[in-house]
Amino acid sequence: MNNRLAGLSRLKLYLALSRTPHGLLDMCAPAFGALLWLGHFPSLYIIVLGMITTFAGYTAVYALNDVIDYEADKEKAAVGGLSNAQSDLDSMIVRHPMAQGLLSFKQGLYWSLAWGLVALVGAYILNPICVLIFLTGCSLETIYCMLWRVSPFRTVVSGAVKTSGAIAAVFAVDPRPSGVYLIILFLLLFFWEIGGQNIPNDWVDIEEDKQFKALTIPVCYGLRASRVIVLVTLGLALGLNIVIFYFSQAGYVFIYIIVSFAVGCYLLLQPALKLFQTLKGSDAMVLFNKASYYPPALLVIVLIQLMI
Repeated sequence: MNNRLAGLSRLKLYLALSRTPHGLLDMCAPAFGALLWLGHFPSLYIIVLGMITTFAGYTAVYALNDVIDYEADKEKAAVGGLSNAQSDLDSMIVRHPMAQGLLSFKQGLYWSLAWGLVALVGAYILNPICVLIFLTGCSLETIYCMLWRVSPFRTVVSGAVKTSGAIAAVFAVDPRPSGVYLIILFLLLFFWEIGGQNIPNDWVDIEEDKQFKALTIPVCYGLRASRVIVLVTLGLALGLNIVIFYFSQAGYVFIYIIVSFAVGCYLLLQPALKLFQTLKGSDAMVLFNKASYYPPALLVIVLIQLMI
């Protein structure tokens, strides 16, 4: 029994390394993008293979983030920075287990590489183009991490990384999707990531980032400029949320567009407006957490339409 508990405890550390609770929510974006475009469920084979590949890809990339940031995260851990975890989804288990000495660097690296290999195999079977997209996403994630002390515009790179899974999923179900649809899907998730995830997360870490001379949007341009960027990008995401339905093959009735817009207002616009007024770190975290449920909410709307 003790060995079993020890194994489960070790597994939790690996899941923490890959931020699996948050990753599971992010996995809904590829499913949303693929189903919305296709307009019907693909074969069970594609569904199962797609789920395995998506899980492997997100698990590998999130772990890759900690592998690349290992030295920087150790700096934070040395001064107790990682102990100041907020109530965010990324900290549900433990923050940065490698930097805190709970996992070795080699263990983290092997974990990331193993899941990356699974993702590559699955992507190749689904569509070789997906391999290229996955490798591009990994490269961009590496660049994103390396820009921590170089440029605040790394947030743009983050936006591109978060879109890669959904774009690959569309190609997995249709080798010749609409270019217009892909552009709208890219921009929708791009603006959602910047305004609902990246900047709010950096907002919460602003004091720590200043201490370590990191260059983020909140550090370089201040909270007042950051709140404008958040509101504008999320407003664009909401607008694109409406537009994307018209370019899908799903044949959606107007009520689903209204519902998706209302959900977006609740999960994105309402907390963004509150943050705009208060400029509080706690409200930035509320926005981050609520915005994390935006892809799952959109997926549920799509699923309801397909099953009715």
